[in-house]
Amino acid sequence: MEAIWQFLVKGGITMIPLGLCSIVGLAVVIEKVISLRTKRILIPEVMAVAENLTSPKDATLVLAVCEKHSGPLPNIIRTALVHRHLPREEMKELIVDQGRQEVRVLERGLITLETVAAISPLLGLFGTVLGIFELFEVIGKIGVGRVAEVSGGIAEAIITTITGLAIGIPALVAFNYFTSRAENLVLDIERCTSELLLKLKHFEAERAIS
Repeated sequence: MEAIWQFLVKGGITMIPLGLCSIVGLAVVIEKVISLRTKRILIPEVMAVAENLTSPKDATLVLAVCEKHSGPLPNIIRTALVHRHLPREEMKELIVDQGRQEVRVLERGLITLETVAAISPLLGLFGTVLGIFELFEVIGKIGVGRVAEVSGGIAEAIITTITGLAIGIPALVAFNYFTSRAENLVLDIERCTSELLLKLKHFEAERAIS
């Protein structure tokens, strides 16, 4: 642990913003791991009652179940059920608007993670440039004959680049993974909502005929 600490300290002042980037990135990753769990978004109880809707009377049961839960899926289904008596286009527009709001919730923090992935290598490169600049100043004073000190200074200068890449690469992988996961969850929510809308309209058509 002490060796790691000494390694990081050698990177200079640029290690401070890099450290902040690592903390922010880790916090976002932990939050998304928790918030994007399938059962947290596609709540089994809500999915079950929505898929088993067989009559207009069941809509009241589905609405009651949605009221018990919070999240994108119950919120969108609740919107569909509350406005099920509106014309199809008006109801669809309301659902789309609600869906956009819920997508923002699912993707919350991903821009921050993308920013961490982008700026961490740049901060690392910036730290290396600063380190090399300081190294040239030292060379100007002691000359290039003292190879050990010069090579040691170069090694210290590239520490920030190593650290920046070590933060940026996992952050980019995590960003792509969570973005894909959020998009897949949105597709599942849209599928469930579309099926529910078709059932509701089918019930209305049957009632109009009878």
